[in-house]
Amino acid sequence: MAEELSYVLITPYSLRKSRTGGIISRLLARTGLELVGGRLFVPSLELVEAYVQTATGPDDPKHSATQELVRAYIRKNFLPSADGSPARVLLLVLRGEDAVLKTRNVTGYIVADRLRGETIRDTFGDYIVEDGKVVYFEPAVLSAPDAATARRHLELWARHSDRDGGIIGDSVIFPAGENIETTLVLIKPDNFRFPNARPGGVIDIFSRSGLAIVGFKVHHMSVAEAQQFYGPVLDVLLDKMREPSGKRARLVVEEELGIPLDDGTGGALAELLGPIAGRAHWETIVQFMSGSRPAQCPPERLDLPGSEKCVAIVYRGIDAVAKIRDVLGPTDPSKAPPGSIRKEFGQTVMINAAHASDSAENARREMEIIRVAENNLKPLLEAHGLSV
Repeated sequence: MAEELSYVLITPYSLRKSRTGGIISRLLARTGLELVGGRLFVPSLELVEAYVQTATGPDDPKHSATQELVRAYIRKNFLPSADGSPARVLLLVLRGEDAVLKTRNVTGYIVADRLRGETIRDTFGDYIVEDGKVVYFEPAVLSAPDAATARRHLELWARHSDRDGGIIGDSVIFPAGENIETTLVLIKPDNFRFPNARPGGVIDIFSRSGLAIVGFKVHHMSVAEAQQFYGPVLDVLLDKMREPSGKRARLVVEEELGIPLDDGTGGALAELLGPIAGRAHWETIVQFMSGSRPAQCPPERLDLPGSEKCVAIVYRGIDAVAKIRDVLGPTDPSKAPPGSIRKEFGQTVMINAAHASDSAENARREMEIIRVAENNLKPLLEAHGLSV
């Protein structure tokens, strides 16, 4: 069976309640599909009305009440609230065989008698009926009922993705006088080796910071981007690796060759091997993030998207940089406190689940390097034959 694309819209309520990570965990682990795209939207009236007209299938008397419920929900919740606060909607694009049906089965159905096991809507949504009337309805996510509808919906959202989507920092209102910062998180490639709950689990722990997601991008870092992104790390490693490299080399020479070395010769070995070891370690980091070592990458491929995937998330809120790094934990997972991301998901100082900017200035630099505001939704859909 050929691969197809499906989508899920995480509703404004689910985003406000920080349920994004739990929803993504369910989607990836239970569908077995690949997350290939994502973009945050503040939908315009034009987009909302166009989506309402296509969000449900042909009017069927049996399901007309449910369809009208969905239409009313979209009109009410995808537009600014009564106090003028914009509505944030996160579009996720999934790929794989029979993707739409698999997505539908995991998201679940709206009407209670059609629920099948523990779906996303079982856990995160609500459908409350009293005296035969729906008194509360929150679907948690929206998706398409069939492949043809999924294509139409994706084409619609893609056509509005420049004007209505991207980094939407002004979509969340904060108290005046507070230290409001924007920071960057990368969910690293070790979380995407196969479809699993880890990416969502990482995002779920980040939600403990109480910050708002204002940007989301699935990104394949090029070698050139990785070199620039981790450029400041190179100088640190060149210096840091001198002493351990010199000690190790001296030990090998003395034990394996039986040649005693004085401190001067040991120091010379450190000066010689430290920079070599530091650069080699740095190239391993670049390879981990992009899929290729700089020394082995042909010049014409330096700027091409790499084979490794990460998810870039932009968070905004009060003291965002410190809050995110506190939840993340130190670089070495063995030194991270219980409950932190790196203690829960990290393995080594490199394979440690996520990256977070260490200052607002570096966040701006890093976001510029990976072009976090770039609209890569359109090229993705065009590559799959959709008209945008």
